[in-house]
Amino acid sequence: MADIYELFMALDLREGIPDEEVAELRWHLGLGDRPEGLRTVAAFPDVAEDGDGEVVEDRPEPLMAGRGRAWKIGGALVSLLEQAPGKAWALTVRQELHPDDFDLTGELLRWLAGQVDDRHCGADGAVHLGWTRFFEADRFESLVVREGEVLWP
Repeated sequence: MADIYELFMALDLREGIPDEEVAELRWHLGLGDRPEGLRTVAAFPDVAEDGDGEVVEDRPEPLMAGRGRAWKIGGALVSLLEQAPGKAWALTVRQELHPDDFDLTGELLRWLAGQVDDRHCGADGAVHLGWTRFFEADRFESLVVREGEVLWP
């Protein structure tokens, strides 16, 4: 049995996001090269050996770059980022996510929560980013960031 969740977001991001942060977001979405310095998710702790047998403790990987046919959730995996008139951004993401990846993905989601258009923000300060669904479930659950914490299923 697999513990796979569907992650779906359709967001409008505000104007004025620095170019460096847009470049990093594009990398996480599989839409661009990895920038020199990573700021939104700064560390990717993973102890492993590289091809030369050297121990590597930090291996950055894009977090929402899946493409093509989904493994468990059906349909296709996509990540799109389009610049709208006035330099605001439109973001759509549909990815498969394992609970082991909640922490790192949560860092990116917390950053996104600070970049969304006000219409995604509730009166209580919660930011509605999208939805999650366990791959065997038939109902979605809201994906919310409240007080800096991602409320995972």
